[in-house]
Amino acid sequence: MSLKLLINGSKGRMGRAIAEAADAAGFDWIGCDIGDDAKEALKSCGVAVDFSFRDATAPLAKLCAESGKPLVIGTTGHSAEQRSEIEACAKAIPIVWAGNYSLGVNLLNYLVKTAAEILDESYDAEIVEMHHRHKKDAPSGTAEKLKEIILKARGIGEESVCYGRKGMVGERKTGEVGVHSVRGGSVVGDHTVIFAAEGERLELVHKAADRAIFARGAVKAASWVVGKPAGIYGMEDVLSLR
Repeated sequence: MSLKLLINGSKGRMGRAIAEAADAAGFDWIGCDIGDDAKEALKSCGVAVDFSFRDATAPLAKLCAESGKPLVIGTTGHSAEQRSEIEACAKAIPIVWAGNYSLGVNLLNYLVKTAAEILDESYDAEIVEMHHRHKKDAPSGTAEKLKEIILKARGIGEESVCYGRKGMVGERKTGEVGVHSVRGGSVVGDHTVIFAAEGERLELVHKAADRAIFARGAVKAASWVVGKPAGIYGMEDVLSLR
């Protein structure tokens, strides 16, 4: 029996791309928005996939928890309260939650983790991301993930993060992690992580040219999560990168 997906946000750019990827993979799907009768639609689906907007994710997660349906989340920009609500649902169902579903980006995460563990704070860490002019949240979910990887690897906290710079900010502090967002045009998603020291600089770069790479990853995650124990998973679990 073919896996059937509920795609929340199916009319958006990513929703349409996921529908095409599901078709290519031989899966059936139903398009839905949280304003529709998602609870009824879930009855005939095996997995829900959410690429909508941040206010819709938690209500959908609660419906999935009530229905016992796994969930794949690609929406970003959730508040702390919304994240807590979603995390509570993971006690009942398996949830794959990632800021980016491309294979290349998840390999970038792995490489950044390795670099941050090897290179000490004499290598200044900076993250620069660029997306299309219509993206509403900043930094991107991928940039947030990269930031978290560096902070964890170096044993430092959010107080070490600098989001952009303006004016007479003084010299760069040792251990600071810079995060910068650029918006314009139709850029699907570019991410650069820089480790800069005296005399040398390491740059790890990923550039996405087609949303299909994210859609294929999301469909792969939807297939993988079926039958998994309740909890929150990342693409590193889906791709066995842990």
